Amino acid sequence: MKKLTLILTLLFFGVICAQENYELTTLRIGPYKIFMKADEAEKIAGKKLLQFDEWEKSNTVNFQGENIEIKILNIFISEKENNVPAVYSLSTKSPKFKTKSGMGVGNTKNELIEAYKNYPNFSVNQGWEDDGEKTSKTISYFNLSDLDATTELSFKLENNIVTQVSIFINEGC
Repeated sequence: MKKLTLILTLLFFGVICAQENYELTTLRIGPYKIFMKADEAEKIAGKKLLQFDEWEKSNTVNFQGENIEIKILNIFISEKENNVPAVYSLSTKSPKFKTKSGMGVGNTKNELIEAYKNYPNFSVNQGWEDDGEKTSKTISYFNLSDLDATTELSFKLENNIVTQVSIFINEGC
């Protein structure tokens, strides 16, 4: 009986430890976190992450078969760590990453509103066409502002379905 209990206990902890980290919050996607120093993110990614001057460019990393876009910029972390290469933004189109409320790629605008209607700082904004010249009739953004973390969790919606989730530093603009 003791052997069976021991085996079941080890099996239970083995399953718990083997679970994949598909956590999505106002600070992280999986193991990558906003404000994480570039060298820490590189260890997880297993490759060098580049800094790009253009906003359209970022690093693509593969985490357990799912792609995550990582933007590295020199940012302020603390008084002692100013202008440090670190994670500025994260983005994914993978439906595996979900918030504690179960929201992510594939959910609807109505599901987001229902899940976050009591969240203190959310907004829904109309998107722009690819040329940036006019507003879009099909693209919008559902945003959760985390004032304590100074970050924004943004759900991109196309035809009221989440197609991408991004997290970035909110610089107050």
